[in-house]
Amino acid sequence: MNEQHFFRFLRERIGLDVESVGATMVERALRQRCVAVNAADLDDYWLHLQQSMDEQQALIEAVIVPETWFFRYPESFTALASLAHKRLAELAGARPLRLLSLPCSTGEEPYSLAMALLDAGIAPGAFMIDGMDISPSSVAKAGQAVYGRNAFRGSDLGFRERYFDALEEGHQLHERVREQVSLQVGNVLDPALASRDGLYDFVFCRNLLIYFDVPTQQRVFEMLKRLLHPQGVLFIGPAEGSLLARLGMRPLGIAQSFAYVRQQGDSAALATPPAQPLRRMSPAPARPGYPLPSAALPRPLRVLPVAAKPAPAREHKREEPSELLASIARLANAGASEKARAECQRYLGQFAPSAQVYYWLGLLSDTEGDAQQALTHYRKALYLEPQHPEALVHLAALLAAQGDLAGARRLQERAARVGRESER
Repeated sequence: MNEQHFFRFLRERIGLDVESVGATMVERALRQRCVAVNAADLDDYWLHLQQSMDEQQALIEAVIVPETWFFRYPESFTALASLAHKRLAELAGARPLRLLSLPCSTGEEPYSLAMALLDAGIAPGAFMIDGMDISPSSVAKAGQAVYGRNAFRGSDLGFRERYFDALEEGHQLHERVREQVSLQVGNVLDPALASRDGLYDFVFCRNLLIYFDVPTQQRVFEMLKRLLHPQGVLFIGPAEGSLLARLGMRPLGIAQSFAYVRQQGDSAALATPPAQPLRRMSPAPARPGYPLPSAALPRPLRVLPVAAKPAPAREHKREEPSELLASIARLANAGASEKARAECQRYLGQFAPSAQVYYWLGLLSDTEGDAQQALTHYRKALYLEPQHPEALVHLAALLAAQGDLAGARRLQERAARVGRESER
């Protein structure tokens, strides 16, 4: 038996497009599970899989590799704080705000939502959050709410001091945050979710759509749209904006928030606030990547008089390309897009063209909704490094969003081959 049976199983069970994550990852998971259940070969394992619901779930969890941390994409949480106050004013005490985090993974996102709203001065009784994930083990970890170092990234960790207690094995989240979140195991493709029609004011579903084929993307999107209140806001991942534009949503207009509402005319939507930096609602210091208010912007440099004695030149250590690439990655991952773009241009001015730099430029353009510029940058990356795995995957997603399914499939197949070759 070849792996195709398992690929079809994953597509039918959770809607996974195997090529989007790479066949190599699934093949590795199959080998791990064969060893775990003492299966002689894939045929033997297939029989075992058909007879055991527990093993079916174990395979799904072996394929799903959650990558999350607290306050990932920080501008989204700044936007949420402002929009939540606006929505509460509209509700005028009729009911609390309702939020959904799906998939919620091990809890970092829904708990970040709770902390952001509490920091914004919103009373605990004024909002409730549902967290849902297909993985029972992830939901169980979220329920324990004990987190290690990898869950806390970036330089501003003030929230950890406010909301966690230090333990030997990590940090335990305070009960007052945990009680704001209701966790459950669930699948976004479960028809039973339709009973929550229009329930949620804010839905966070990030970095999920890119792993599905186009028909499954459509099904998932229709479910998300159904869950969302007509005046609600959907928060997505940076690479998914072009998909939503094609499926009837428009960006809200808050930079780097990845927030979308229904197209005008589709239903009553939230009025788009001015596209300007949002001030943080709590007194805590701003997280890396938050837009600064205008008063905090650096003033123009003062021009020295001609007669002024120039300061002695300092010797600068030559900057290494790897150091600048690492700086670009840190800035981009922290949401500081303008700084990351400036560092990319600085790299190109100092060193030979780099596929990785053009990949970052493509991702930054993709995030901002400039699909044409993103295409150009991704293609430059692949010209310099034809097997660049991330550029292949993201360009494939962009082509699929534009309807070029054949082109997207070719790139996905190339990315899968790269994964298999790297493993060998």
